[in-house]
Amino acid sequence: MHPRCPFTIPVPRLDGVHVAWSLTVIVAGLALLVVAADRLVVSAVRVSRAFGVSAVMIGALVVGLGTSLPELLVSMLAARGGELDVAMANIVGSNVANVTLVLGAAALVSPVVAHLRVLRREGMLMLASAVALSAVLVDHRIGRLEAGALAAAMVVSAILILRWSREDGVIEQEVEQMAGPIQRSPVSELVIGFVALVATIMGADLLLDGALDVGERLGWSPTFLGLLLGVGTSLPEFATAVASARRGESDLVIGNVLGSNLFNSLAVAGTAGLIGPGVLESLGVPALGLMVATALVAGLFYRSGGRIVRYEGAALVVVFFAFAGLAF
Repeated sequence: MHPRCPFTIPVPRLDGVHVAWSLTVIVAGLALLVVAADRLVVSAVRVSRAFGVSAVMIGALVVGLGTSLPELLVSMLAARGGELDVAMANIVGSNVANVTLVLGAAALVSPVVAHLRVLRREGMLMLASAVALSAVLVDHRIGRLEAGALAAAMVVSAILILRWSREDGVIEQEVEQMAGPIQRSPVSELVIGFVALVATIMGADLLLDGALDVGERLGWSPTFLGLLLGVGTSLPEFATAVASARRGESDLVIGNVLGSNLFNSLAVAGTAGLIGPGVLESLGVPALGLMVATALVAGLFYRSGGRIVRYEGAALVVVFFAFAGLAF
């Protein structure tokens, strides 16, 4: 097991057994990460509501953070451990998976309708954030100044989203659907939230450590490992988008994808760069270009008819698997 992980359990030295154990750790870490992150967001929303924090702020900031919490924790831990390629590839892979696999799968369940107002605002913010991240990483390095600029851009974006959310007045419905009625005292929710936070960190650490161990033994590149982790950490967005599509809630699908990618590109990448700035050895320009291109293609689908229908969703899913094959 990779020496960085504080939750290592001794295992036999046989490679076959070791790899099997590491795969078990990956599955357990991913499951713990997804479940605990979801519960953490629910507790955060309920506590915020109990203390009178506006629903707009909860929906725009807490929910946006929650859907990207797995990416944030995995990238932070990777950057702290000197695995900057894994951290940034995790972000790029998650962004591509969100626009292709998550959005495509939702469209396969039910056509996803977009409001042009949302595309012009949040859609352009998402595209701009992907371009900004690509511009920072194109020279295969990220410094603390560049990382700080990305984090500052997230603050500006959050202010804009808050303003737009007040104008739209739809966040309250999203909050109610996500958290439900408050059934416990704020103190109880605080305790549950703290336990969920600890479990989320443990899940992210186990997932990253297991993936690094398997990748080292099988000779996988840091970029492929990061992209693989990006897909895994996109599972909360995937589950939310498919469930929303089944209920015909296109706004939730769109907000899920746009908000997660925006947070990944600015807040997650900025935080990882501040923790562990350095040189990228294997994350190439093609992956960065595909991240921007998928955002553009999805936007073109919407502009052509205001929706992504099933055959367009299928095309996005095919793009995802092609991307995964090329990365491997």
